[in-house]
Amino acid sequence: MEKTKEEKIKIWKAKLAALEKELEAIMQRKGEAAAMGDLSENAAYQMALEDADTYRARIDEVKKIISDLENGDAKK
Repeated sequence: MEKTKEEKIKIWKAKLAALEKELEAIMQRKGEAAAMGDLSENAAYQMALEDADTYRARIDEVKKIISDLENGDAKK
């Protein structure tokens, strides 16, 4: 059964909220790692930076999907 446009938007917005919440947690971990000292050799800090970049990219993708759905441009 095909989901309606509104159902799809609701699902994608829930995914977006989950990604944004996880990004907040990553940023907190980044701050905690930064407090440990030398950032150039801090693996936890570097990992948090990479994770944050990954989540930001995914958030941008999901926002585009939502925008396309709202504007009738997507078939997802």
